[in-house]
Amino acid sequence: PLLVLIGFGALGAVDDIAGVRGWWGGNGIPARYKFAAQTLLALGTALGLHYALKLSVVGLPGVREWVDIGWWYVPAAMFVIIGTSNAVNLTDGLDGLAGSLAVLAFAAYGIIAYLQQQNPLLSFCFTMVGALLAFLWFNAHPAELFMGDTGSLSLGATLAVVALMSGQWLLLPVIGAVFVAEAASVILQVSYFKLTKGKRLFKMSPLHHHFELLGWSETHVTQRFWLVGILAAMLGIALALL
Repeated sequence: PLLVLIGFGALGAVDDIAGVRGWWGGNGIPARYKFAAQTLLALGTALGLHYALKLSVVGLPGVREWVDIGWWYVPAAMFVIIGTSNAVNLTDGLDGLAGSLAVLAFAAYGIIAYLQQQNPLLSFCFTMVGALLAFLWFNAHPAELFMGDTGSLSLGATLAVVALMSGQWLLLPVIGAVFVAEAASVILQVSYFKLTKGKRLFKMSPLHHHFELLGWSETHVTQRFWLVGILAAMLGIALALL
């Protein structure tokens, strides 16, 4: 997880610096190059998890035995890493939003790691929780400090790796339900816009901006999404116990 945190953090840092310095037109790394870099990093991580750590299983709620998916683990792990990295990145649009939701997700997987007696993973998860709480002290509205892609891409990818190492990665869409909703809102908005030739499904995407345009204040959106995140984390832990 630490290697993934550093690797995706470096990619995000290049993207942030590119935006500040005006490289590639001041819009950061072009999407195709950024996605290619994410894919390569995810591939290396998935191969490491599968061949170095010998991971190839997934837990299913209600099923006592682990399900071994063999070499399919590699593409599945890549999808989880890239998807979660981008989902957290899309969520990072309001003061304290992505950070507070990441705290809940890492805490949930820390509890799952404790239940599985994976002490190193438990320690890592709650180290991340502590670091994020320190960051949130300065990121609370009005924010003095922002995570940028350096933080959001690395946090998402690292969360995915923690989920994969716990074996309970199918619960990630539950524990990270708000992240999934944010990413889904962008996909639906773009698809609907193209299908209807200009109409919008949401007032604006990602989803937090839709609620802002409905009249919710920034702090209300963050607090209410955080409350949903608490319920999602609790549900995910409960499902892991089945």
